[in-house]
Amino acid sequence: MTDIVSLRTLFVSDSQSEADLLRQGAGRTSLPVDFTHVSQATKAISQIGMGETDLVLIDEAVAPASRTAIVQAAKASKRPPVTLVLVENPANAPDMTDAVPDGLVIKPTSADVATQALARCSRLRIPSRVLVVDDSSTMRGIVRKILSGSRFPLDVAEAAEGFAALREIGTGNIDFVMLDYNMPGLNGIETLSEIKRLNPRVEVVMITATPDEDIAQKARAAGAAAFLKKPFYPADIDTVLLRMCGVRPFAR
Repeated sequence: MTDIVSLRTLFVSDSQSEADLLRQGAGRTSLPVDFTHVSQATKAISQIGMGETDLVLIDEAVAPASRTAIVQAAKASKRPPVTLVLVENPANAPDMTDAVPDGLVIKPTSADVATQALARCSRLRIPSRVLVVDDSSTMRGIVRKILSGSRFPLDVAEAAEGFAALREIGTGNIDFVMLDYNMPGLNGIETLSEIKRLNPRVEVVMITATPDEDIAQKARAAGAAAFLKKPFYPADIDTVLLRMCGVRPFAR
């Protein structure tokens, strides 16, 4: 697993006051944040092109053409950074259909809020430890392949049934679980309940081939962070991860 020394963050905005607020917040995070503020899109694009940026925060007040150019540059980078647009109100988010960023973050109103926002964003760049739980080795391989297509760094382990999954959870080395509903022995709901009892901080995504809303409701009631119906795709994983980190995915 790759160690992240610092979160290299680029903020693009004409607002010095907002930059100062974010810089104050950056100085308080547990993970060191290397914070850079630029006001010109050309400078942002140049820095992104160096491949040394993990996170790009774009003020919604930046001109539409500039926002588009920055996101396009990020997506074309050899090491694409996460791109987030800072907005006052997500309901009035700018239209960016030509170059869709990863998500939206509400503009912080204090240094404390800025610290919390940057801490959430940092989770998107720190490798997450994922446990895939399914009694089918074929399906575990398929899910592993889907996870490998995520925008975000994931370190994947596997378990063939619920009891094995609980042993892995007991090590304290798992961040979230992709859990099949239909399994022999402990089924998905039973396994989910035990995971939450052992370690409530572990997020669980229930997966099933059965389009049953009753199952989805039971999973959420037992503490599932999300419910995915097979087949699902890397973009679905990215959306789940964004929401887990408290970041609103950009509406497509």
